[in-house]
Amino acid sequence: MSDTGGLVNFPLPDDSHVQTFHLERANIRGRIVRLGKLLDDILLPHAYPQPVAQLVAESVVLSVLLSSMLKYEGIFILQAQGDGAVTRLVSDVTSSGDVRATAGYDKEKLNVLDESPTVIDLFGKGYLAFTVDQGDHMERYQGIVELQGKRLEDSIHHYFMQSEQIRTAVRTAVTCGDDGRWRAGAVMLQHMPDHEKIPQDDKPINDHWNRTQILLMTCKDEELLDPRLHDDTLLYRLFHEEGVRVYDPQPLRKGCRCTPEKLTRVLNMLSVEDRVEATVDGKITMNCEFCNKDFDFDPADLGA
Repeated sequence: MSDTGGLVNFPLPDDSHVQTFHLERANIRGRIVRLGKLLDDILLPHAYPQPVAQLVAESVVLSVLLSSMLKYEGIFILQAQGDGAVTRLVSDVTSSGDVRATAGYDKEKLNVLDESPTVIDLFGKGYLAFTVDQGDHMERYQGIVELQGKRLEDSIHHYFMQSEQIRTAVRTAVTCGDDGRWRAGAVMLQHMPDHEKIPQDDKPINDHWNRTQILLMTCKDEELLDPRLHDDTLLYRLFHEEGVRVYDPQPLRKGCRCTPEKLTRVLNMLSVEDRVEATVDGKITMNCEFCNKDFDFDPADLGA
């Protein structure tokens, strides 16, 4: 193949995935996320207004990044709530790579905002929460931080500055192309606490971290978003002097957990009066807020 500057010119399969890497000379671990069709699968069924769709896409990228740094069996949940035009935002990722997201908003409040609203403009006063749910028999872990800054990414930075001992840097990019297709990319770096693993050289530990953060900020949006630019090539462009070691990527896909059986169990918990009130034209219709799919039930088929 001829030298194309790292760009691949033949058609690629959908590349929605997260990949772990390690900068060996600086003892810094990282994650790179590239999202393509996954975002379309999540966003297109809803026809969100552009600012809300942008926010949902950003939440998906960040939830994938944050979940990938944890060892868990279950669900990682990123949730934001506020009193503004956007009232709630939820994105979750299972340990097997299933992703889903949803948002609730007030159309009237949304219509009076500026053309490019910040996260504070959208949410008003609110918070961002991270939850790891590993089932009924395991203790939940949760972190909460006040929403601030222009983007969700700013609140993530603030959380790590306030709550964690591990220094963390995040760079994200999200766009919707002229063809209406969504794409996103992100890189996260974390400074490992075990500094004995850093090879002996003339650079102090802080110099390694400061240099690597500066290199991350030189990454352009178009580099993160270009599906023809391979992860390995992008990471080598950014960090070749730090000694990049990459690991196998984990594929990601849209995965909603709504099923007729699960919704039937919810309906069976309702009183007879509530079922009668919910019945329209002889059926009860339930909508999944994540995939925007309707499920119809015959009240006669429900349990007593």
